[in-house]
Amino acid sequence: MLRCCTVHCGIWDSASPRQKSFLLTSQWYPKVMIQMDRAIRRMEPWKIAVIVVSVIVVLALIIGLITYFLCHDQDRYYNATFLITNVEYDPQYEKQTTEDFRHLSQEVETMMSAVFNGSFLSRRYIRSHVVSLSPDAGGVLASVVLVFKFASADSKATSWSHINDVLRRRLKSSSTFLNVDESTLRLTDLNKEKGDNLLNNCCGIRKQAFSFTGEERITGGQRAREGEWPWQASIQYDGSHRCGASVISNTWLVTAAHCFKGGRTDPRRWTASFGILLRPPTQKKLVRRIIIHERYNILGLDHEYDVAVVQLASAIEFTSDVHSVCLPEASHVFPDNSSCFVTGWGALENDGYSVNQLRQAEIKIINTATCNRREVYNGVITPGMLCAGYLMGKVDACQGDSGGPLVNANSRGIWYLVGIVSWGDECGKLNKPGVYTRVTYYRNWINSKTGI
Repeated sequence: MLRCCTVHCGIWDSASPRQKSFLLTSQWYPKVMIQMDRAIRRMEPWKIAVIVVSVIVVLALIIGLITYFLCHDQDRYYNATFLITNVEYDPQYEKQTTEDFRHLSQEVETMMSAVFNGSFLSRRYIRSHVVSLSPDAGGVLASVVLVFKFASADSKATSWSHINDVLRRRLKSSSTFLNVDESTLRLTDLNKEKGDNLLNNCCGIRKQAFSFTGEERITGGQRAREGEWPWQASIQYDGSHRCGASVISNTWLVTAAHCFKGGRTDPRRWTASFGILLRPPTQKKLVRRIIIHERYNILGLDHEYDVAVVQLASAIEFTSDVHSVCLPEASHVFPDNSSCFVTGWGALENDGYSVNQLRQAEIKIINTATCNRREVYNGVITPGMLCAGYLMGKVDACQGDSGGPLVNANSRGIWYLVGIVSWGDECGKLNKPGVYTRVTYYRNWINSKTGI
């Protein structure tokens, strides 16, 4: 209630509604403003600064979130299936690691690149990957995962429509070899989880392209990044890193037999971890069974048959950072001088200590005749072994890298296990490159023990 003297109350009682509003405004609003101004003047400067900064930060966060959700690019996944009519189905297409699968898949992926790179979606198109080639009465049914990058604000329905339209307009004319029946084309929108699962269950792929710069070597060089070598595993004895290993399925690893020398064959004392860090790992698993090649000399008198497989007690959860490498067929040939990468947590110098973050080295396959020269390994390299590195030395695997992968990428960018780190004369020594167990030589043995 308005407090007033008798005169003022008489004025108030006789005033119209508009006049009462004016009286309230003219008498009370200035007083409120004066009181607020006095309160602000009494406030310490640092409190004013805190309030101003807080308001600015809140506004910036709001603007940033709005911008992120409206403009941020995100990966979107699609599954395209269609019938190829001029190719007869071959049982070799059942396995992703065969040369027949590679040839046809590469042709399909090349066609997909031509379809989208020649369209208005060229800046949105990221990659395509053939996940299966299935038999059909009319030829071969191809299933392909397509990955695009769209802004969050872009409608999913509109994006799907654009991709579908481009496929139907350009699919038939974008290949010089494949005949595609357009009436069989089906395009399905996949959520991220389904898209990732399809890709992660394909061996030998990586979530993105990595560039390699500088002198990359395990004995003193460059660290690996998350997801760069997703098949790398560490096998640990009583909790301590002992050897590297390669993921070949969600329950099997392949490694070197010599990792289990000294009676270290009780699976209950072994664990396996995954991810680029030993501590903390991305995933960790118990070991159920260790199978060492029957002809390996556990006393270590020679290096023949240096291969073993490890069965895990539970399945690995495949992600873009942890999944399998491809095993080559026994007939696969990796040419001399091919570029390969070896990875591991081994020492940076001879007789040094293991590191916590995974490292990598780019090396070359060396001709066996060269490696058997007197000044190199003087004839001890057998058909089950291969040399990789440089005769000049410096770049090499080292202690603690044993059992780890030597890998090579094919023309599709799919990575295959070439070798298993086995032995060598010290690390990075002149005329003493690393010696690896040749995986193709033991491919049938691996299959007999694991079914892979």
